[in-house]
Amino acid sequence: MNAFPGTATLLEELDKKLMVLLRDGRTLIGFLRSVDQFANLVLHHTIERIHVGKQYGDIPRGVFIVRGENVVLLGEIDRDKEDNIPLQKVSVDDILDAQRREQEAKQEKEKLLAKALKERGLHYIPDLSHDDMF
Repeated sequence: MNAFPGTATLLEELDKKLMVLLRDGRTLIGFLRSVDQFANLVLHHTIERIHVGKQYGDIPRGVFIVRGENVVLLGEIDRDKEDNIPLQKVSVDDILDAQRREQEAKQEKEKLLAKALKERGLHYIPDLSHDDMF
């Protein structure tokens, strides 16, 4: 059992490569350099990884400070398995274009759903949990 309760257990993760999932849906990968009592994180050599289908792209972000309340999930990257992910790496421009197309398709689908529900006398409230965060 760990002697440190709460966020102090993150001290064991210092200088390790972590994946951090943020509340707005972004995925960051970087080396944990600092943490405080509020679980605020400082990541070094950080990349933002974007997944679309079976493809991914990495955007270099450098030093990244994350407010603790925005962290949904974090975990250490297994360096032995890191190079064997079953996804195709593409350029930043390609993944951003694929992400844009995916978001446009989602918006079009929501418009069609809203229209169909309106015709049936129902009101549709779209899920804004991620789209309004950027």
